[in-house]
Amino acid sequence: MKQFNKLSIRFIIVVSLALASTSCKKLVDQEPISNEVVDNYYKNYKEVNVALSGCYNGMQEPLLTEWQFTELRSDNARQRSVNSTTNVNMELNVLNLYTAGPSHQQIYNYWLAVYKNIRNVNYVLRSLGVSYQNNQLVFGKPTADVTDAQRNELAGQALFIRAYHYFNLVRLYGGVFIVTEPVDAAQARKINRSSVNECYNLIVKDLEAAVNLASARPFGQIPSTDLGRANSWAAKGLLAKVFLTLPVPRNADALTLLNDIIANSGYGLESTFPRVFAVNNEMNKEILFAVRYKAGLVGLGNPMPNLFAPASSGDAIINGDGSGFNYPSTSIYGAFTTGSAIANDTRRDATISIYANSTTPYYVNKFFSKVVVAGDGENDFTVLRFADILLMKAEAQGYDGPAGSSMAIINQIRERAGAVNYTTGTFTSAFYKYPASGAPSIATNTDFLAALLKERRLEFAFENQRLFDLIRFGQAVSTIQTHYANEYQEYYRRFTPVIPLATLQANVTNEKLLLPIPQREIDTNTDIKIQQNPGY
Repeated sequence: MKQFNKLSIRFIIVVSLALASTSCKKLVDQEPISNEVVDNYYKNYKEVNVALSGCYNGMQEPLLTEWQFTELRSDNARQRSVNSTTNVNMELNVLNLYTAGPSHQQIYNYWLAVYKNIRNVNYVLRSLGVSYQNNQLVFGKPTADVTDAQRNELAGQALFIRAYHYFNLVRLYGGVFIVTEPVDAAQARKINRSSVNECYNLIVKDLEAAVNLASARPFGQIPSTDLGRANSWAAKGLLAKVFLTLPVPRNADALTLLNDIIANSGYGLESTFPRVFAVNNEMNKEILFAVRYKAGLVGLGNPMPNLFAPASSGDAIINGDGSGFNYPSTSIYGAFTTGSAIANDTRRDATISIYANSTTPYYVNKFFSKVVVAGDGENDFTVLRFADILLMKAEAQGYDGPAGSSMAIINQIRERAGAVNYTTGTFTSAFYKYPASGAPSIATNTDFLAALLKERRLEFAFENQRLFDLIRFGQAVSTIQTHYANEYQEYYRRFTPVIPLATLQANVTNEKLLLPIPQREIDTNTDIKIQQNPGY
């Protein structure tokens, strides 16, 4: 892997393949092979399906660093070590402080990992005769021996994965390189950045096709061997989020998709919040899509439990010690309403735990599983779940009054987390549902959006959604600046040399919400000039 990270994406010439084991509930990968072999490899359904399994496994590598750009750069997380001089902590600190530059190693590593798997997907699509020409998907004759039904199902899944990757890229970097077929180094050097709108066009086309091609079986009818595979419902859910995120949102189109999922998909809320993430309840009825992991020393274990467990805790929390990364902020821990004899938000303890023997005690509990060997966790990472579908519906249809259906959705999510009906007294003294009348009711659209954004923060904390939500709601800069102010005395003033609060807040601008294009992409291309993002 160290050797791979030294290469530009334009010189990547490997593709990961995988073996799908019928005796195993998760996908198991195999060693990469070269382009020369892969050109002749996908000859039939079995071989294409094996390659597609490798694409699912390829979704794991970007998650090693994605939290650094979505949670650490939000108000949910901060660095545990303030003045550490280790490379890893220094890299995390500059992300936390919004001072990371184009040569940041982890920004580059994430970029490489995503484009590596896009390349894997493009090989699959090529063997199925699927190309992207003149801003449209074209379905030609497959080179692999597959039936029409097999081609459609495999293509639908592959298009979902590609759209998922490009959706993350465009939200993090802005307009990026659109690569929709395998290319060699010389061809790659001719590809420049596309506009944000062009990227979204590809994403929408891929997801619209995935909606029509992938399986539309409702949850209760999905074969156990297909759990974890992208289906039409997952594609509809992701497409709805894309519609809400577009530079010109398409709320009505999103609402149509969300209503269809709610009415017909068979998915629904789990009975309790902790059950959603339990390792003995994976791919439950709430999970429309997750990146899957498998413990057992097969190379597919989840490293997050060790990465996020408290540093220097030995084996007290998890075998092999923790790194203390993705450290929960004081504000996210305090945002959950607890400490009441009437009702408490059960999401807090399922999301954040405390290690009492540490001066920095918080750690992420949501994606935690016991491990026999460090870095070999069993827990999956949720990408899209039914609670998101519901809250996106509230967002898409907007505020319709304190007794309207949008507020009812927020209350449905709160009730699952333990909220009770509000009667009298102080609304903030216990965990209540919002009343339809009276002082604590939501009476304006501004208050509704604030309540919705707060609910999304509590529900999806550390699921790599917070920064994207803040940007979509137009609240990112102000929220992060407020976060710096609220935690300045406890944390941010401890940097040496001292960073004045005003300087810290000035780091956060609309331009800096985007990551820089990795400098190596710009420097290694001698054919065309690649434009860097403003502010870098």
